[in-house]
Amino acid sequence: MPTFRHGKNVNVFLDEFDFSTYFNSVSASTSIDTAETSAFGTSAKTYVVGHRDGTVSLGGMFEGTASTGTDEFFDDALGNATKTQVIIAPEGHSNGAGAIMLKADDTSYEVSSAISDIVQVSAEFQSTDAVEHGVILSSGSTVTATGNGTSVDNGASSANGGAGFLSVPVNTRNGNITVKIQHSADNSTFADLVTFTVVSGTTKTSERVEVASGTTVNRYLRVNYTVAGSTGSATPVVAFTRR
Repeated sequence: MPTFRHGKNVNVFLDEFDFSTYFNSVSASTSIDTAETSAFGTSAKTYVVGHRDGTVSLGGMFEGTASTGTDEFFDDALGNATKTQVIIAPEGHSNGAGAIMLKADDTSYEVSSAISDIVQVSAEFQSTDAVEHGVILSSGSTVTATGNGTSVDNGASSANGGAGFLSVPVNTRNGNITVKIQHSADNSTFADLVTFTVVSGTTKTSERVEVASGTTVNRYLRVNYTVAGSTGSATPVVAFTRR
């Protein structure tokens, strides 16, 4: 029997912000160009596929707090040359849960209101590298010490690289944190696959790291943390998409 999910558990991370409590609708669409190759003598149309494309639409509530609210974020992101990193967790931010990821341009931002309703916002993101599906590798728990996350089993290795995503929306740690994605063929011996830029103490940040096309990504993946300092904690969001 299928296992369905309730929409109340969805998480939305944009760059280093957890905007899950600001939105109540999300839609991710993936498409691919097709070029017709039909010729005389064929009994049905034929096509070849081209470039992948994708968009994400968000809808929710207006929040105007300086530096942390939806209004300032989208106003800054609209037309910005720096791509926005988007991580959507349809099943919630938990180890092994599905993730939808993209780097994208914010192409529209709308604020609307009615006398009988809350002020609302909507935004559209156009992917610059398709909409990709993968898994969350972090548990959603705070990180206070060096260690490893629980591994996620893909069932088999893949052979065409991928991309790792990191978002750190909460960080009160008074020392640096190094975050890595590691892979293993046997769930015993792990090697580094992705090493993100060191996260400085109390810094909120985000990053996307490519794993080159043609690279083998072994069956098992996990996140690894090296934590310095003595007080505070962080809540990194780590996800990976295979290709």
